[in-house]
Amino acid sequence: MDRPLVPLRALLAGVLAACTPLVFAQEAPPVASSIAMPATVAAPVSVAAPTSVATPVSIATPASIELPVASSVVLPVASSIALPSSSTSAAPVSADAATSDAPTSAEEDFDAIYGTDYAQYGDPTLPTPAELPQAFDPWEPFNRRMHSFNNAVDRTIARPLAKAYVAVVPRPLRLGVSNFFSNLYQPLSAINSLLQGKPKQAGQALGRFAMNMTLGIGGIFDPASDARLPHVSEDFGQTLGVWGWRNSRYVELPLFGPRTVRDVFGMSGDAPFGLLRGVEDDKLRIFLQGLQLVDVRTQLLSVDAMREGATDDYVLVRDAWLQRRNYQIWGDRQLDDDSTLPDYLREENNPTVPIDAIPVTPMDGG
Repeated sequence: MDRPLVPLRALLAGVLAACTPLVFAQEAPPVASSIAMPATVAAPVSVAAPTSVATPVSIATPASIELPVASSVVLPVASSIALPSSSTSAAPVSADAATSDAPTSAEEDFDAIYGTDYAQYGDPTLPTPAELPQAFDPWEPFNRRMHSFNNAVDRTIARPLAKAYVAVVPRPLRLGVSNFFSNLYQPLSAINSLLQGKPKQAGQALGRFAMNMTLGIGGIFDPASDARLPHVSEDFGQTLGVWGWRNSRYVELPLFGPRTVRDVFGMSGDAPFGLLRGVEDDKLRIFLQGLQLVDVRTQLLSVDAMREGATDDYVLVRDAWLQRRNYQIWGDRQLDDDSTLPDYLREENNPTVPIDAIPVTPMDGG
């Protein structure tokens, strides 16, 4: 009974072997359709790409499986991404360009208060700035060396003496010394005023000298100022300028300081009229001349602070002296009624070293 089973097993094996190709042949089309599905998914990819840039990253895996499908997906995705990016980036730029020219609310309020004419913001009541004269200084190398020499003498001798003088001598007594030396030059100012064709100033200078010498006890006090007699300061250098010598080259002399060639000749013209040189006692004359030098340097202590911050002290001193000198010669004639002039130009007192202030013994004629 057992033997018939062997042929039956062989028969079943033959049947299964014959049916296996048919089974795989029927299931092949579904496998092919499942592989072709990524191609149908490419349509949603092109739609979803503009919404997020991260979408092409998730599609990169099917593109690596089938080259035809990947090429068809990458190109539409790249084009669909590029268009939204260019449109979105251009929009903010155009918006900023449109709003950059528009004024803000603060600017509109400022224009409503002050107007839009910005050139009118300056104060029209302010005086025009003083114009510095053009320095005629062809001897500048020599003048700079002389300026350094004068500064060295000033630092070591003149300035320390002036500070000691201010510290020791009371102010009323220092004012009396300044009045005395200032009054001594009023006759010289009267002579030069006449030479310049200003007889009124000449009379005022003589009246001031006479009143201060008598009522002012030798010029120590100044009753002439209380009597409204103005202080007149004229020298022969100014007279030469009024006579037509206008453009004169700048020169700095040892000990005397800033001058022009015109003023050097003017000093020689003023020398015979110096009252201090008429003092016969040598000791008294040298004492008075030295005291006058200290007084002149004391009056210049107020300008030391201005010179300390100067980048070029030589140019500062030269230009300031020329500006002051030009006003002394022509300012009172041309700009007498000009209220915009600074006060330091209107002051007649001129703290410069006169020629008879150098303590030297005058040469005798014999």
